[in-house]
This record gives sequence, C-alpha cells and structure tokens, in this order.
Amino acid sequence: MPIKIEKSLPAVDILRQENIFVMDSDRASHQDIRPIKILILNLMPQKIVTETQLLRLLANTPLQLEVEFLHMVSHESKNTHADHLDQFYNTFEEIKDSYFDGLIVTGAPVENLPFEEVDYWQELVQVFDWSKTNVYSTLHICWGAQAGLYARYGVEKYQMDRKLSGVYCQEVVGANNPLMRGFDDEFRSPHSRYTEVNAEDIAHLGQLEILSQGADVGLSILASKDLREVYSFGHLEYDRDTLAKEYERDCLAGKNPHVPENYFKNDDPTSRPALSWNLPAAQFFTNWVNYAVYQETPYDWNHAELSALSASL
Repeated sequence: MPIKIEKSLPAVDILRQENIFVMDSDRASHQDIRPIKILILNLMPQKIVTETQLLRLLANTPLQLEVEFLHMVSHESKNTHADHLDQFYNTFEEIKDSYFDGLIVTGAPVENLPFEEVDYWQELVQVFDWSKTNVYSTLHICWGAQAGLYARYGVEKYQMDRKLSGVYCQEVVGANNPLMRGFDDEFRSPHSRYTEVNAEDIAHLGQLEILSQGADVGLSILASKDLREVYSFGHLEYDRDTLAKEYERDCLAGKNPHVPENYFKNDDPTSRPALSWNLPAAQFFTNWVNYAVYQETPYDWNHAELSALSASL
C-alpha cells in the first residue's frame, strides 16, 4: 500500500523491514491521483509505538494515504521528546483551516479522571467540534471513543470493578454494516481500560448502531448510520506484546494487576503472548478507510459541501 509519510519518521524503517510499502513525498507527487488525507490525533504516551501500530494497519489498503499527526499543546508529553513532536506533529492552530478525509483519535491513559479534569479536555472538544465540518469520518479508539461520545452526546463512562485487560471474544451484531464486511460471527480483540459505556445509554441515540459486543467487554464497536462517527472500545491496533508491556509497567508501579486474560499461554506471563487479532484488525481498518472514508468523502472539499454537511449534523 502506498502510504505517504515523512521519510525521517522513525516508523518508516520499521515498516519497510516488514515489507510494507511506504512512499516519500517526492514519489507521491508524481502519481496523478488525489491521496486520501488522514489525520491522527495521538494521545498515547508512547507516541512512536502508536504511530507504527496505526500506520501498519492503514497500510492494508491499496489507496494512497497522506498521513499527518496532531498533538495537544495543552499537555506536556513526558514519554516523547519535544524534538519529535516539533518535527512530525502539527498543533490544532496549524491545521484548523485544513480538511481531512479521515481522523483517528487514539486512546489515552486518563480513564480514571473525569473528562473535564483532563488537562487538554477543552482543546480536545475544540477538535471534536472542528471535525464536524472539516473531517468526513472520525474513528475514535478506547478512551478516545468514550471522550467522543461524552463530548457529542453527553454519554457517561462508568468505573469497572477492576481493569479490563486481555484478549476477548466479541460477537458481530451488525453484520450488514460495511465496517463488518469480511468478519466472522465472532472475533478477538485486545481491551485495556478501567471504564466502560453502557448499552442502555446508547439505545436512545437513534443515529448510532451497535456493530459488535461481548459478554466480557460489553460494547465493542459502534458507528453512526452515515459512518461519519466510529467508536471502537478495544485496541485492535495493539502489537503482540503491548498488553505484556502494560502488565509489566503496572507491576513495577505496584498496582498489583491481574494477568491479562486469554493472552499468555497457561496464563504464564513469562511465555510469549499469542497473536489472535491480526486478521480482524486488518479487516476493520481497511473497511474504515474504504467504506467510511474513500467511498463517501467528496473528491474536492469546498465550503458549499461543508456547509451542507454541517447543517445535517
């Protein structure tokens, strides 16, 4: 897949070693097609890791994607060097007059805080409001999904008895939705969170459809009927060892975490984790890019189209 990103981004070398087609701007400029513009709002602490995970999955489409990154200036990143953010990331002020075909809002380790107490909450709400007229489809992941539902609809999140950590089975209940095309009746996905959204709080929102859910995870994937809003409470983008690293981190922090469920062989954290969600992850991101973004977004963004789009919200 021809994915266009800055050639000096650390993820480039990793993706090329995996035989994933990465295109630099010089080569992309000679292709006579309009690239699909994707903006990634990366709220995760290990930004380079998350960049690589998401780019790997976006690389499954044959379309040319032009990917940019966004960070919150109201939050000081402690795990990613400022030079990296300066070189590869935009601020909202820098992109607020631009239009994007797709936006991905990642999760963030702030679930135990009320939304309004997150230091970048007002800036994030500004991005959500802006996306209504400047982005065609937004994919919200984990806490990003909870934040999007709260900002748009006032849907609350609820504290769970303990952290949901592991790889869980989910049932596809919206099989006719384009985002679920190619899925089996059930699929597995990593989840890592302390809070959840209740199905009862979604039922009265007629514009949202539940696409998948599970006995252990509750709601899994939701989408608006026009696919302009997609909410995924799991982490299909996670690498094989991401949950293992989170478990080790929580152990070192003295949080006494339980071993991630359905993940290590015989629940032995010294064993190599099994990778069982690679295919649904690839299918989901491919479906989002194809059906929610490429098939629907206007070829030429213009103010008339955006005004009509905004009025329909």
